Amino acid sequence: MYSINLPLHFLLSWVSPPLIQRNSKATIISLPCHTSQDCQPCSILTWDLRHHSTGSLTIILWFFSPQLSKKYGSVFTVWLGSKPVVVISGYQAIKDAFVTQGEEFSGRANYPVIMTVSKGYGVLVSSGKRSKDLRRFSLMTLKTLGMGRRSIEERVQEEAKMLVKAFSEYGDSVVNPKELLCNCVGNVICSIVFGHRFENDDPMFQLIQKAVDAYFNVLSSPIGAMYNMFPRIVWCFPGNHHEMFAIVNKAKDYIQGQAEIRLKTLDTSEPQDFIEAFLVKMLEDKDDPNTEFNNDNMVMTAWSLFAAGTETTSSTLRQSFLMMIKFPQIQASVQKEIDEVIGSRVPTVDDRVTMPYTDAVIHEVQRYMDLSPTSVPHKVMRDTEFYNYHIPEGTMVLPLLSSVLADPKLFKNPDEFDPENFLDENGVFKKNDGFFAFGVGKRACPGEALARVELFLFFTSLLQRFTFTGTKPPEEINIEPPCSSFVRIPRSYDCYIKLRTEE
Repeated sequence: MYSINLPLHFLLSWVSPPLIQRNSKATIISLPCHTSQDCQPCSILTWDLRHHSTGSLTIILWFFSPQLSKKYGSVFTVWLGSKPVVVISGYQAIKDAFVTQGEEFSGRANYPVIMTVSKGYGVLVSSGKRSKDLRRFSLMTLKTLGMGRRSIEERVQEEAKMLVKAFSEYGDSVVNPKELLCNCVGNVICSIVFGHRFENDDPMFQLIQKAVDAYFNVLSSPIGAMYNMFPRIVWCFPGNHHEMFAIVNKAKDYIQGQAEIRLKTLDTSEPQDFIEAFLVKMLEDKDDPNTEFNNDNMVMTAWSLFAAGTETTSSTLRQSFLMMIKFPQIQASVQKEIDEVIGSRVPTVDDRVTMPYTDAVIHEVQRYMDLSPTSVPHKVMRDTEFYNYHIPEGTMVLPLLSSVLADPKLFKNPDEFDPENFLDENGVFKKNDGFFAFGVGKRACPGEALARVELFLFFTSLLQRFTFTGTKPPEEINIEPPCSSFVRIPRSYDCYIKLRTEE
């Protein structure tokens, strides 16, 4: 039997091409036999990983994606024990699946850690009508509250001002920027969900931040990986997953409590934040037995904004400044453009179109770090024909976004951190169809517009005032994020943050 022992995430029995003949009548998940002789006419790819102590499906796909795609093409099957997962790689195949046939591939597969927290509610993990209704409402509400408009820009500028002040207080001391960056991004989300920001030492703000941190720590940990394999068994064992579930429940209780407070004085004509907007919609649909606008979906959608919106953006910012430490010449070029275009005034979103190099650097950070190599697992919503394969309803599908972000046909220097991947020969910013950092299709990140505003304003505001340097020489700095679960969280690092007026 061909097997891969991956104890910390999934047991991969084997990796194989679709176990079918290439015709429309075949099924992509026909279960093969369990001896190498009987599997023979099937081509089996296997690695001896029995002596490895860590591993995950995402790591395997991310690390071996060029070899897998080259050998098996753009569609192949990975077996997680007895469960098949269809992997789709390459720009065209991913676009054909998640855009052209987006409806069929729009479902969310069961991911036990996430499902235990959500119980299937909320915009992030739901499928079908629930997902459509909540996503449409969330996008509309975020737009109404100012996502991509001046009000959101002003909120981010306010947090950037607070962040500059906080960093200034460190002087010549060594600082780990993680907490400060997480706090500023978290407060932007708070201003949207609750209508106001918190002081960093506020107990409830700290509760929410700790809940988000614990959530992603478990998702990226050995215990979380085992939970995703054997949730009922791992639930019975001690571990930090119990602490995480408890603190996330406290954060959800706080969201519910805020909704109950607002309901008593709710002005249905002019909701001031996301919770109030959801409550208004709940009242409007109270007589509809099929409505998805209820307390459970409200709490989980608000939690999803924190979970997805805080960690992803703050992680990208942390990786951005780590890159600036690693490549001081690129940091200097960004600062030169900031000085020429912005000077000493407050950066605005409109500055981005006149700052092609800075825009290219931010895009290149996202491309290079490859935050979510396979996105959150999808599933097909019904029996689906794709590239002459039949994929049965409910089959898990992973878009291998890494295969696009590192495609030499799309990026001239895919293996290097090179802002010129997003610049033409005249130094003008150029869009790239393969920039899938925010996902693709119907389940692409609904907060993309907000994230773009945050990344640009926080990045330029800090580099306008500070220069980031490492505690060791640039050549000794490791910029590769470790790959755990389905996210690549940046490595923790300390640095010096020097006021530019002192240079």
